[in-house]
Amino acid sequence: MRKKVVVLGAGMVGRAMAIDLSKQHDVTSVDRDEGALALLDGHPKLRSITGDLADADTVTKVIADADIVVGAVPGFMGFKTLRTAIEAGKNIVDISFFPEDPFELDALAKSKGVIAVMDAGVAPGMSNLILGSYQSEKQVTDFTCYVGGLPRVRTWPYEYKAPFSPIDVIEEYTRPSRIIENGKIIQKAALSEPELIDFPEVGTLEAFNTDGLRSLVHTMKIPNMKEKTLRYPGHIELMRVLRETGFFGEHKVQVGDQSIRPIDLTTSLLFPKWKLGAEEEEFTIMNILIEGLVGRKKFKHKFELLDRYDPETKTSSMARTTGYTCTAITQLILDGQYTRKGISPPEFIGVIKGCLKTVFDYLEQRGVVYKKSIIEG
Repeated sequence: MRKKVVVLGAGMVGRAMAIDLSKQHDVTSVDRDEGALALLDGHPKLRSITGDLADADTVTKVIADADIVVGAVPGFMGFKTLRTAIEAGKNIVDISFFPEDPFELDALAKSKGVIAVMDAGVAPGMSNLILGSYQSEKQVTDFTCYVGGLPRVRTWPYEYKAPFSPIDVIEEYTRPSRIIENGKIIQKAALSEPELIDFPEVGTLEAFNTDGLRSLVHTMKIPNMKEKTLRYPGHIELMRVLRETGFFGEHKVQVGDQSIRPIDLTTSLLFPKWKLGAEEEEFTIMNILIEGLVGRKKFKHKFELLDRYDPETKTSSMARTTGYTCTAITQLILDGQYTRKGISPPEFIGVIKGCLKTVFDYLEQRGVVYKKSIIEG
């Protein structure tokens, strides 16, 4: 049965999700950018509304008739948008990478009878789902996630393009990284502990600490956990120079007769360089290592993802891997397979028997394939 779905945000990932969901449901895409909405023209069962999603009244109005809401706004708008949807009594699946604590909205969501899933992307997202399924059946001792989205062609000076909101990328370089060591939460600087890793079909990439564990820090009682972001070698040093010089600063400085925030100048210069071309080839790579015990027997399993831009549908890999995870979870809720009220990080879904397999199957039907290998156990 077709449902009414409202997708908030028509950026690269938001558009991919709207198109995917429109194959089964009646979808409304909302954004203030008419140019982004125009890219959805011609898709059946998909209509567009121009609206400022920073305005809570606008959000409340456009989701009034929705059976479910999908959030795809930038991180700085994410928490407010999530709260607005919950207050309206709407189930929501969200991919915005906001810094606030989502569990502040848990009591509200439960009082409204709302299912609210946050961080429903690739990482956080699929990494959480996979770990949740393991933790429900095994004693996990170690979890490591390496993940990144990169252009196929390396272009000087940054050899990087932002496959999602660039301002959220900068957060990865400034927000302290929370990792778990010997059962304790440890904070380390973003971009710290670099390591070089060789990946088949890709080559050598550099990995560094980022704050990607998110909810896992509090929901999973696992002795050792960390996430590292992947870039082409040399990117760490470039970003450290910018950060330590103050280019990511948010406090205003005086420049002549003008008072400006360094981050505003930096983003205006960086973002054109980081803009991913409409049909530019890129890839998403993720390796997940999970170790632990089943009884007294040790196990070590590996999940690998290497997904590339789809030239046939002109859909970026990051939109596919992030967006289709989100739409898979949306379908889980619409089908009644996931029913927990309140705030749910993806690991809560992974704990429910059958949910991870359903998501894997959904992704595989769209060409996003995770390969599992057993290293030990």
